Amino acid sequence: MRERVVRAFRFALDPTPTQLRAFQRHAGAARWAFNWAHGLKLAAQETRRAEIAELVAAGHTRASAARAATTRVPTKAQLQKQLNALKGDSRVHLPPPDAPGPHRPCPWWHEVSTYAFQSAFDDCDIAWLNRAKSLSGERAGRVVGPPRFKKKGRARDAFRLYGKSLRPEGYRRVLLPKIGSVRLHESTKRLSRLIDRGHAVLKCVTVSRAGNRWYASILAEVEQEIPARPTRRQRAAGTVGVDLGVRALATLSRPLEPDRPDSDRIPHPRLLERNLDRLAKAQRRYARTRAGSNRRSRAARRVGALHARIAEQRSTHHHRITKRLTTTFAVVGIENLDLVALTAATAGVADIGSGVRARFNRLLHDAALGEFRRQLLYKARWYGCTPVVVDRGTPTNRVCSSCGWENPPLRPGADLFTCHACDLRIGRAVNSARNIHRIARHTHHVAPDGGETSNARGGGASEGIRVRDTPATKREGPNGSPRRGNPPAIHGTDVGAAYVLREDRRIR
Repeated sequence: MRERVVRAFRFALDPTPTQLRAFQRHAGAARWAFNWAHGLKLAAQETRRAEIAELVAAGHTRASAARAATTRVPTKAQLQKQLNALKGDSRVHLPPPDAPGPHRPCPWWHEVSTYAFQSAFDDCDIAWLNRAKSLSGERAGRVVGPPRFKKKGRARDAFRLYGKSLRPEGYRRVLLPKIGSVRLHESTKRLSRLIDRGHAVLKCVTVSRAGNRWYASILAEVEQEIPARPTRRQRAAGTVGVDLGVRALATLSRPLEPDRPDSDRIPHPRLLERNLDRLAKAQRRYARTRAGSNRRSRAARRVGALHARIAEQRSTHHHRITKRLTTTFAVVGIENLDLVALTAATAGVADIGSGVRARFNRLLHDAALGEFRRQLLYKARWYGCTPVVVDRGTPTNRVCSSCGWENPPLRPGADLFTCHACDLRIGRAVNSARNIHRIARHTHHVAPDGGETSNARGGGASEGIRVRDTPATKREGPNGSPRRGNPPAIHGTDVGAAYVLREDRRIR
């Protein structure tokens, strides 16, 4: 079945010095437009609050005052009209700054593409909308903080361009509006052939700087084959449970390669830890420089280049592993981890020193488990794999994968799981991966056609990504108290039926 999906193609750029200055000019224009729009929105919000307060003092209710207030926070279209009416033009004679009349901002607007301004206004609208949805409860997760002004040197240098003139030129160049033809460090043969065959339509390009390099991320709507079912190889491999962690990036319930028993453990690359000495040396050089000097700028670029290189290596490693998992197995089970809670897990443990705690948190962030899960979910759809996300809070590391008995919570950092019912002694990560495997297999089998059904505790279930958030009955004892464990009830392959899986609504 052929479907149109949105994909991003990222290429490293080799700009000329003139084009490099154009990139910096466009990034500065986008940063200025965002700050200008954000400032006007803040001013309008303060005016609206004062107006509502006056109406409430006059006897209106809060709701009626909000409806009667005439001041509204401007949107992108209103901001763009206001800027077009106010902006100056450096190509004509400009009045002196102290001349009477309105201030004429950004007289250099003609030197950059208009799409740099429009995309910045879009980004400002999205930032305000995310904040409003978070406060109203429409957006899951932690409360999103208010948007902040972008400062040069701290905000990422990036801008987004649209237009019909955006297209690849041959296999080693890309044509950007207002900037011209820019040479690429790599080939666009794959994207160019999709465009020539009519299987891809370009939407926009985001030019950004990471370290000492500039990149172009071309967003395209691609028509590609989406498998309706797993391949024969995937069906033969079956289901796998994936436990993410710090000691090993991923522990699998079965080997990734049948002829290699040790392939059930994907090691943590520890890219940040391997580069700590180089980072410390570069940061010491930065600390010894004077603020505002050229040496400080060069030292800051060295630190940024090291961090960008580490991030690039981490992303490459995750892409390789997630594609291997989704193309090998028919069903992949993974946990919905609460990384904020994990970083605080060792805070209350008295016999864990601050150095050990800091190293654990550093390794946890270096693993980028949220990015691993994000890549796994979207690639599963591309390659005919079914991902199953286990609800956070499910005691996969405390329940015995053999008999189903739930043990007391394990000490943070414990690597061995011991069952007090069947005397099973096994690695903690292996036990958790096997429990995730059972849950994923049970969920996949009870929902064959994507229609909703019920799991063993009355919770909703559906094939595809997750089991939905349907209220489930509690497993209680004769006196109404929850049971800590019940081996006969959740024995063997039915252990997954004892857990409730909920849909993850967090937007990442």
